[in-house]
Amino acid sequence: MRILSESRLSAVLSAAVTCPRVVVSGNFATPHRTLELLDKAVSEYRLFALNAQPGIPDRDGVTLETPFVGAGMRGKKTLRYFPSRLSLVPRLLQQALPPDIVLIHTSTPVDGCVSLGTEVNILPAAIEAARARGGLVIAQLNPRMPYTYGDGVLACDEVDYAIEVDEPLASPAPRPISEVSQEIGARVADLVPAGATLQLGIGAVPDAVLAALTSRRGLAVWSEMFSDGVLGLERAGALDPDSQVTASFVFGGAELYDWVDRNPRVRLLRTEKTNDPGLIARQPRLVSINSALQIDLYAQANASRVHDVIYSGFGGQTDFVVGALHSPGGRAIIALPSWHPKADVSTVVPRLAGPVTSFQHSYFVSEQGAAAIWGHDAGEQAEQIIEHVAHPRARDELREAGRLLGFALRGVN
Repeated sequence: MRILSESRLSAVLSAAVTCPRVVVSGNFATPHRTLELLDKAVSEYRLFALNAQPGIPDRDGVTLETPFVGAGMRGKKTLRYFPSRLSLVPRLLQQALPPDIVLIHTSTPVDGCVSLGTEVNILPAAIEAARARGGLVIAQLNPRMPYTYGDGVLACDEVDYAIEVDEPLASPAPRPISEVSQEIGARVADLVPAGATLQLGIGAVPDAVLAALTSRRGLAVWSEMFSDGVLGLERAGALDPDSQVTASFVFGGAELYDWVDRNPRVRLLRTEKTNDPGLIARQPRLVSINSALQIDLYAQANASRVHDVIYSGFGGQTDFVVGALHSPGGRAIIALPSWHPKADVSTVVPRLAGPVTSFQHSYFVSEQGAAAIWGHDAGEQAEQIIEHVAHPRARDELREAGRLLGFALRGVN
């Protein structure tokens, strides 16, 4: 690894191949200064990132690529969305979308190694794919980036060039937990067995679930990501002190970043491991808790699209739903409000109009109640969804629509 000045790195980047594919750390680990230098030095390039946040380049000459759309790419005209389970994104980078340049945000060197810190995710696979074809790996060394253990520890000779940048890490804006989310969180918590292993996604509902579990004991975490709520579980004594917290990236605030720094109980692994349904299934009582934008009477969930336009993507939901269903004592839960306040519509619809993100779950949960899905016939599933998940304002209409779809439902003539 050669540490360069910003001007020298700009010169290296300006000599890059024509229209390179650039993979960059996403979420809240994006190396913005390094990306800014690249954007000024390279007139045309393809930018690949997971859950990119606002502030990434968006100009003529930049093509945005992702299998999971974040706020920084959502609605952009140049966006190329690649549908993919998150567990398969490394294969996507190795085969269909090989990178020419990988920009990473790392810790400063320790004993000849740097750490990818808060985001491991698909980056090890991207680095391997770039190096296999003679591409560049460039690090932004930041003393404020936590040093985390696991698959994100890289020998310095795996990095070609680096610049030194001392800047605070970005964090998601705090989200107040609404009364509806609190009610959903409490209902989901009732479905979490003793000694469960938890997987939670991003959003107000997963945050509320974690807040409702602080009185438990002996919990473990095997997840694609974890947020501030896991630190809340640790402080409350809810986590099994003998188990490791396993994920592929961290999504939270400064206190969480301080907690994961050189913490031997936290292990950040590459996506191929955390999101492998086979490895997920080996975790005892794995409870997968994810949200959705809509569900239907066929017990299908849409967590990806709004009015047929891509909003996010599969993420890890499909991987963890399958893994949880195969885990001994595991459960796959989809939790969502029964009513969308802004659109003023039911989130339970007779049949999804667009692509399905996931299907075959254990439970659907809203502030209205919980519907048991697994082990019930299709008519019973639809009945449960209407009675226990749908908003009262939508139930009569759902019953009538369900009858037309062929479901035998109580109360419908």
